Amino acid sequence: MSLKQKTFKGVIWSAVERFSTQGVQFLFGILLARLLTPNDYGMIAMLTIFMAVSQTFIDSGFGNALIRKPDRNEADKATVFFFNIFMAAACYGVIFLGTPFVAKFYNMPQLSDILRILAINLIIQAFGSIQRLNLTIDLNFKTLAKVSLIGAIVGGTAGLTCAYNGLGVWSLVVQQMVTTSTRVVLFWTLVHWRPKTFFNKTSFKNMFGFGSKLLISGLLNTLYENVYDLIIGKVFSAGTLGNYSRASHFANFPSSNINGIFQRVTFPVLSKIQNDHDKLRVGYLKFLNMATLVVFPLMIGLSALAKPFILLVLTDKWVDAILILQIICFAQMWYPVHSINLNMLQVLGRSDLFLKLEIIKKIEGITVLCITLPHGIIAMCFGQWFNACFGLVINTYYSGKLLNAGLLPQLKMYIPTILNSLIMGAICLGVTKLLPEKEYGIQLILGITAGATYYLVSNWIFNRSTVKELLELLNRKKKKL
Repeated sequence: MSLKQKTFKGVIWSAVERFSTQGVQFLFGILLARLLTPNDYGMIAMLTIFMAVSQTFIDSGFGNALIRKPDRNEADKATVFFFNIFMAAACYGVIFLGTPFVAKFYNMPQLSDILRILAINLIIQAFGSIQRLNLTIDLNFKTLAKVSLIGAIVGGTAGLTCAYNGLGVWSLVVQQMVTTSTRVVLFWTLVHWRPKTFFNKTSFKNMFGFGSKLLISGLLNTLYENVYDLIIGKVFSAGTLGNYSRASHFANFPSSNINGIFQRVTFPVLSKIQNDHDKLRVGYLKFLNMATLVVFPLMIGLSALAKPFILLVLTDKWVDAILILQIICFAQMWYPVHSINLNMLQVLGRSDLFLKLEIIKKIEGITVLCITLPHGIIAMCFGQWFNACFGLVINTYYSGKLLNAGLLPQLKMYIPTILNSLIMGAICLGVTKLLPEKEYGIQLILGITAGATYYLVSNWIFNRSTVKELLELLNRKKKKL
């Protein structure tokens, strides 16, 4: 199978995996949110930063280093495998001893037991790390889709059962642990890789140079992405954090799934042609164009329909999440663009530049956070939108410059899609204003129908060549999936 065929197949199955899995989790999340409270979600969100930082330490950039390494061998895989397990155990030990301080920080004693149980997930997940990486390297997203989907269904069912039986916040803990455990069991069942050697110092040193820089940038990014949860939980309340967390979750759903599809496919695919800059540039711009063509209308449409969506799906106890969702959507719409641009730096081996950009963005982001914090959570959300625009400029400039495809050419490429998506969003919003105030179901259905119809028809008229190319690829390859 050619690289082009593998790429297309990888994109399709990555999309199936992301949207089927996240779709199932999305549905379970809606059902759980109707049974639980913003306070329950807020408590889990308070602990997210500790789990996320630990996971970053566990990977330490070695996952991407292994994917990028053209001459990877069994010693490399075994080294990453045992390193991940060792780091997971070490992180769990630190968390176990530190939970009393976490509970004291938030002034919520119940967080201590919750975090100690939830952190067991780190160790469980480490045992499936190399199996997952092997599937990614081979572009075998079909198996990844099966594993992720089954895990999401089993975990969601377990969490929902607990919620129906009144276990509250523990329902969310059970959901995460059962999901992870199911996936690891399936990885070991379906992927026939077992460590044949032990930790190898030479392999570790070879990957450390690349991975260590990604570790530092990964830590900066993880801390920054979760600092809002930390501060909102400390300064405001668990309920406020719960509303912010759910709004962020819904805004992340389309953008992170599109981002996940292209991030997982672009890095291994473009790594294979890293020495041919002409092909690399063409592939780079194609991925950017495809990502924005899909994610821009989804995010702008979600912002336009945020009110009927929240009130219908989650009920009015989540009403404070509406405005937060509307603002965050405009920040999240740029994240797939950030991801693809940063992937290019890794493909070209410029993890040093990757790190520098992350440091610059984080300094800017913390500055904006300090400015907006005294003005409340809505101002903080507008700050996130500003951060996204700032990140767009510097990510695009530096990564594009390496391939002679800088900021201005990319912005020109995005403008038609942005304008088309804004018109679509205005149509969606206009439909909701014309309908009765509390008919949220009808508003959603007709708003989505009108907006989607306009967007599809307009793209067929003004962007027909791209649409035809995608349709031809789908028709030609669907039997091979």
